[in-house]
Amino acid sequence: MARLHLFDLDGTLLHGTTAPVEISRQLGLKAEAVALDQAIGAGLISPPEYAQQVYALWAALTEAHVIAAFDSAPWLARIRDVWAEISEQGDYCAVVSLSPSFFVERLTGWGAHAAYGSRFPAVPFVERMDPAGVLNAAAKVLIADRLCEQFGVRRADCVAYGDSSSDRDLFGAVPISVAVNADRHLSGIATHSYQGRDLWEAYELVRQAR
Repeated sequence: MARLHLFDLDGTLLHGTTAPVEISRQLGLKAEAVALDQAIGAGLISPPEYAQQVYALWAALTEAHVIAAFDSAPWLARIRDVWAEISEQGDYCAVVSLSPSFFVERLTGWGAHAAYGSRFPAVPFVERMDPAGVLNAAAKVLIADRLCEQFGVRRADCVAYGDSSSDRDLFGAVPISVAVNADRHLSGIATHSYQGRDLWEAYELVRQAR
């Protein structure tokens, strides 16, 4: 039976940062984005409120800013090697993140079979932000179920990788999970834990697990 590996983005594939912070850095607005990250992390604002405030912050955002943010971000090492290995084994890998879809979806170019993020308008922004398209922790489980159906696998064949409270629901829904540089929200929930900057090392923890 094939397996489906489900990867979070912010704080997981990206080391110590989030896509909105890296995008905002290109606009000279890193401090403002960090403050928003702290607010949502503390439960002071909801994911839709966060997304709407980020959308307002990015009024001058261009495609060039997004490309620069993606290319200069502090990614974990060997992401593409892990995903190539997963594919060679006949398994599947997907990224599911609360970050903007226009950033997350770029990871299909690195070998992810699917990538889902919160729906934002196309860059540069002309349309308004629709909060109904913003993902949350529960949405990650729903997307995982859709991907299972798409790829012909079961929840029992899924492995999740994450770092924070947005991954709690998914970790509770699948049998194998890896807390990657995780915070207190995942302590005692994950079946495996990894601290470091190399995704292959995290993958090795569950590579043979079935």
